[in-house]
Amino acid sequence: MKPYFLLVLCLVVLLVDFYCYKAILNVFKNWKDKTKRLFKSTWWAINLILIVGVFAAIFLNLFLSLRAVILVAFFLLSVAKVMMLPFLLIDDLRRGILKIVQTFKKDKTLPINKKIPGEPINRSQFLVKAGLVTAAIPLSSLSWGIVSGAYDYQVKRVKLVLPNLPKAFDGIKLGQISDIHSGSFYNKVAVKGGVDMLLAEKPDFIFFTGDLVNNLTNEVKDYQDIFAKVKAPLGVYSTLGNHDYGDYHFGKTSSPAKVKNLQDMLAVHKAMGYDLMMNENRRLKVDGEEIGILGIENWGMGRFPKYGKMELAVEKTDDLPVKLLLSHDPSHWRGEVLQKYTDIDAMFSGHTHGMQFGVRLKEFQWSPVQYIYKEWAGLYREKQQQLYVNVGYGFLGYPGRVGIVPEITIFELKRG
Repeated sequence: MKPYFLLVLCLVVLLVDFYCYKAILNVFKNWKDKTKRLFKSTWWAINLILIVGVFAAIFLNLFLSLRAVILVAFFLLSVAKVMMLPFLLIDDLRRGILKIVQTFKKDKTLPINKKIPGEPINRSQFLVKAGLVTAAIPLSSLSWGIVSGAYDYQVKRVKLVLPNLPKAFDGIKLGQISDIHSGSFYNKVAVKGGVDMLLAEKPDFIFFTGDLVNNLTNEVKDYQDIFAKVKAPLGVYSTLGNHDYGDYHFGKTSSPAKVKNLQDMLAVHKAMGYDLMMNENRRLKVDGEEIGILGIENWGMGRFPKYGKMELAVEKTDDLPVKLLLSHDPSHWRGEVLQKYTDIDAMFSGHTHGMQFGVRLKEFQWSPVQYIYKEWAGLYREKQQQLYVNVGYGFLGYPGRVGIVPEITIFELKRG
C-alpha cells in the first residue's frame, strides 16, 4: 500500500473523528467538566494510537497477534463512525436549511436546535443519539462475529447424486475445505480443532479448492504442520485460488520475487502431501473402476485472473464416466463450464466466503454477496451438471463471521 494513500486515508479518518467528536460534545453539553475532559482524552488517545498502529502494522514487522488486534480495532471503530455519519449529516442539513429560511423571514425565532414545548428531546439530540445507537449495532454484532464466528467450524453434509457413478464409488465420502487464508489466523488451537473435525469424518478423499494464503506463501509457515495433517486414504487434491499467485502483493508483473513466491507455493502443497493440479487431471481408481478428478488454475469472471486452461485439464478423459472439477471461483461454472464442458458432472469451488456475513439456514440463505455471485453458497444444479460452493475455512479482511460460519463439507457420492 502506498504511503501517500495511507496519509490521505488517515486525514479523512481524522476529519470524521473530529466531526463525530464535536457532534457528541454538542449533544451532551450538560456533562460535568471532569467527564468532558475524560471523554476528550480517551477519544483522541484511542483514535491517534490506532492511526499510528495502522502504519506500524503495515510497515513494521509486528507480531501477527498484535497486528490483528490493531487492524481489527481500527476496522470496528471505523464501521461504527460510518454508520453514525448519516444521522449527523441529516442534522446539519436540517439546521442549515432552517438558518437559510431564517435569513429570508421576518420571524427570526424558528427553532434550529431548541427544544420545542412538549418535546422530550430536541431534534439534534434525537438524531445524534439515534446515530450512536445505530453505530452500536454493527459494532456489537461485528465484535461478536470475531469472538464467536471466526473459528466456529461446522460440518455441512451433502448427498451428491451422480447418474453415471461407478458402483465401486457408491457411498464413498468426499471432504472439501476451501479458502484457508492462513495469513489471517491468530489462533492455532482453534485452527487445529477444525482440522480434527474434518479428519473425524474419515473422508475417503479430500478436495482443497484454493486460497491457502492472503498474499505471500510465507504466511502459511506457522500453520503448515497443521494442514499437513489433512490426509485421506485416496488422497488430498488441491488447486490454486486468486490469492495464491502473489498478484495482490507483486502486481501483474513477472518479477523474480513473484516467480519465486509461486514456486514456494507449489512446494508447500507438495510438502503437505496435497496433489496440486495445475490444469491437469487424475484417475481415481477403486476396485478396478475409475472416475476423473480435474483441477485448473484460477479462472474468474470480471477482474479476477483467468490462468485456468480447461482444454489441458480435460485431456485424455473422454472415457471416464464421471468427472469432478476443482475450480476456485464459482463464476467459472457459468462463465465457461456450462457452455463448453457439458461432460463435467460436478464442480467444487470456494472464493465467495459468503461475504462472511448473512443468514444460512436449511431452507433459506441470504448474503450481500448474492448480488455479485449468482452461485455463492451450497449446491446448485443446471440440467445434469452440478456446482458446490464452500463458504470457506478461514477469513479475509474482517477477522470474523456473522451468520456465515466457516465450513467443512462432507459429500456422500450416490448413484442416480
